[in-house]
Amino acid sequence: MNTHRSVLKNHHVVVVGAGMGGLSVAVDLARQGIKITVIDKAPSPGGKMREVKVGGTFIDAGPTVFTMRWVFESLFSDAGSNLTDALSLEKAEVLARHAWRGENAPPTTLDLYADIEASVNAIGDFASAKDAEGYRLFCARSKAIYQTLKDSYIASQRPSPLDLVRRIGFTNLGDLINIAPFRSLWGALGDYFPDPRLRQLFARYATYVGSSPALAPATLMLIAHVEQDGVWTVKGGMRRIADAIQTLGQRHGAEYKFSTNVEEIIVLANTVTGVRIKRHDGTEDVIACDAVVFNGDVSALTLTQDRGGSILGDNVKRTVLPKPTPALDRSLSAITWNMRAPINARQSHSSPHTSYTPHHHNVFFAPNYLDEFSAVFNSRRIASTPTVYVCAQDRPFATENETNAKDERLLVLINAPADGDTHSISTAEIARLTDATFGLIRDCGYQIDNPDEDVVLTTPDKFHDLFPGTGGALYGRANHGAMASFARVGAKTAINGLYLAGGSVHPGPGVPMATLSGRLAAAQLLADLSHTKR
Repeated sequence: MNTHRSVLKNHHVVVVGAGMGGLSVAVDLARQGIKITVIDKAPSPGGKMREVKVGGTFIDAGPTVFTMRWVFESLFSDAGSNLTDALSLEKAEVLARHAWRGENAPPTTLDLYADIEASVNAIGDFASAKDAEGYRLFCARSKAIYQTLKDSYIASQRPSPLDLVRRIGFTNLGDLINIAPFRSLWGALGDYFPDPRLRQLFARYATYVGSSPALAPATLMLIAHVEQDGVWTVKGGMRRIADAIQTLGQRHGAEYKFSTNVEEIIVLANTVTGVRIKRHDGTEDVIACDAVVFNGDVSALTLTQDRGGSILGDNVKRTVLPKPTPALDRSLSAITWNMRAPINARQSHSSPHTSYTPHHHNVFFAPNYLDEFSAVFNSRRIASTPTVYVCAQDRPFATENETNAKDERLLVLINAPADGDTHSISTAEIARLTDATFGLIRDCGYQIDNPDEDVVLTTPDKFHDLFPGTGGALYGRANHGAMASFARVGAKTAINGLYLAGGSVHPGPGVPMATLSGRLAAAQLLADLSHTKR
């Protein structure tokens, strides 16, 4: 990004969406002197990194894991700032706490640590010496996969399969084979872990990209190395990341318009000329610009409203993509409960001799893990007893002397099919799922009362309303099969001046990956502007 500011200062770029991709692209373009206007229908930045208000307190309602710190350090450093000046971060020693309900036996728990040898010892005590040695080999494999793909795929513009081979190098085909794109994650994990509970645990990496471990490629083992490289908690919640990047963009002159909807991306002669906006007070306007970066699910570009016509303009619909992502190809959605509960664990009534003390990240496993994903992706339903994730947001910053009188902020999540555009979950089904979800947690030794008051429930149809075109899918397309990663579109489109960023775009979903997508979009746009001016 060494383009001269004098070449760029007369350009105006509109960024549609203030998610992580939109926020990062705004920083990279604004610091080059380009006029930037970021527009979002929400009242604040973050996109899926949102927070909701429960009982007068804000709680994270989206992503909860902060990894790949180098992505954010680079963004801030390139903009003449420092990440640690903007955010208070605490590195986690325990990556997550995992629990299994015992069948005619007390529940069992296992902590996974940032330190590999600490995890080796814990796994040896929990399962067997063979599983412990398998974990050590698994870590080495995940690191090798990550190192192969970091520069060639993750931090680079979208490659074709042949481009990826060229980037890795024909003399390094062994490294390409080692990433195991043609094996499923579930199948590959069987090579390392005889204990089925550990296979469950590490199969969860497929859900980080909204996919089934039975169908996702073994390449996703690289996520294990990403976590070992560092997981941080953010004081004040994950939304502080979005606030910090917005502040960084403002420092370089970017302008942000919230509570404002983009009704149309205006395209004339296959070239972007502006956007038509509608504010929440009903007033409308047209903003002329030289380029638009769309930070939303790419399916929204082809979405047709009930009254007819694309929600962002028929020229965009015809030119960018032939059709939306089919419902069967969508990634996972979720049901989430944001709530407040006592900060110290209480002894479970159903497991009176066992109590569970929550950590920041907690997973309560149901016994039939693959059946959950078959239910979601094949039967389009939620498993009768789904695995549960709980983020206890205050845990890293709570003091030892806090008591049950003090409430903490919780996000409770189960997986669901992304059918929110065609299906609403009934009140009776929500009640059944609530009982099953909190019943499993109690069976693992952690007592959380079923929520009735002070709770915000979000279902796939509500996620679809928040993020149009998705059906409630939270990660774009599901990453199923060897070629799934190449099915994502890149930053550049067939329309002159229209670029894409976000979790449905290369390099994929997740907070750091979406941030990288914005940086890649900015780099592509700057390269195109520079080429045009020569």
